[in-house]
Amino acid sequence: MHVHSSYSVLDGLANPKDLVKYAKELGMTSLALTDHGTMFGTLDFFKAARAEGIKPIIGLEAYVAPRSMLDKDVSKDKKPYHLLLLAKNMTGYKNLLKIASISQLEGFYYHPRIDKAFLAEHTEGLIGTSACLAGEIPRALNDNDLAKAESSLNWYKEAFGPGNFYLEIQDHNIPELFRVNRLMVELAKRTNTPLVATNDVHYARKEDADLQDILLCVQTGKLLSDTNRMRMSDDSYYLRSPQEMQSIFSQVPEALTNTVLIAEQCEVDLTRSSYHLPQFEVPAGQNAQSYLLDLCQEGLRQNIPARAESPEILERLSYELGVINQMGFAEYFLIVWDLCRFSRERNIWYNVRGSGNGSLVAFALDITSVEPLRYNRESGGSCRRSPSARRLGTPPGQPAGRIVEVVEKGYTHADFVLRPTKVVVAAESGE
Repeated sequence: MHVHSSYSVLDGLANPKDLVKYAKELGMTSLALTDHGTMFGTLDFFKAARAEGIKPIIGLEAYVAPRSMLDKDVSKDKKPYHLLLLAKNMTGYKNLLKIASISQLEGFYYHPRIDKAFLAEHTEGLIGTSACLAGEIPRALNDNDLAKAESSLNWYKEAFGPGNFYLEIQDHNIPELFRVNRLMVELAKRTNTPLVATNDVHYARKEDADLQDILLCVQTGKLLSDTNRMRMSDDSYYLRSPQEMQSIFSQVPEALTNTVLIAEQCEVDLTRSSYHLPQFEVPAGQNAQSYLLDLCQEGLRQNIPARAESPEILERLSYELGVINQMGFAEYFLIVWDLCRFSRERNIWYNVRGSGNGSLVAFALDITSVEPLRYNRESGGSCRRSPSARRLGTPPGQPAGRIVEVVEKGYTHADFVLRPTKVVVAAESGE
């Protein structure tokens, strides 16, 4: 439930595939990934887990600012609280993405941070736990501030909703941890809050502890011989077996049972079964297919007025639009048309490459200035690679450079941002 991979840069040692393979060797049926402040390893982890028959639990160990995430006073804001977050469903997964993104873009100060105000708006579909000793509740217990610990717990329980927040206990060779665990169990009983037992995993196998120590030296710029440096308290930060966890937490069996309960609640499927394009807003009474047809017909009348209604042109246009609509790419072509139009109107030079740009549709939309039939390219040129139902990849021809700003503003919605890659865009004239 509390696992860091190499995507917790210079802090986690094992890559997601190694963690998954070792989890399978140990007989585990599920595994979480909760890297520090980032979700860069999520897809690698998901694919590796699915390949090994392990249920992937998508998570994140977030940093929560003591005050606002915009406050950046070294004396007050340098040490954020840790908070473990797990996605129960796709809504929770999308909220994890938002939390990870905003923490890097707006809240970064020593660590990628969010604050409680932002967190409270993005807890739907999430399970939270109090995390390690650096969590807000454990830190308060360690400071003997029981009132603050309970007050913080009440806030998190209200923010996450009934049954979605757990008090986390761990077992490592840290003197204060044993006392905090005892207080945590008492707090759980007093407030009727469920416990969950985890191991703070930073490497896969116990024998990897020395390598992890070297990694920490790289992170902190220290030598192994330095006595006064950051280091793990012992060699227990590995992926412990279910049997070992049962032995350690035998006095609180419900904390282990709850790991299974949490795993059963988490159902996130990141299998890519289709392309996810942003929704393009079309005029009232139209859909993407009809609007694309109208734009193409108007473009042909403007570009080749004498031949726009010829049987050859109409047959070719009908064929290409049929393929585009069959593949579900009408909105894609509308987006590319819109971005190219934006560029032309502002005298931003652009160029395109890729097979989709050898089509009559691309010519009609002014994505390209080359009219394929005029040069008889169907019989011998690159237009032989125009849209085809046999070629199911995304058609090339996406704007880049300065246009990214337009893309982010115009084509971002709840779970997708178009990432342009394949049109060369130069600077605006005069800049």
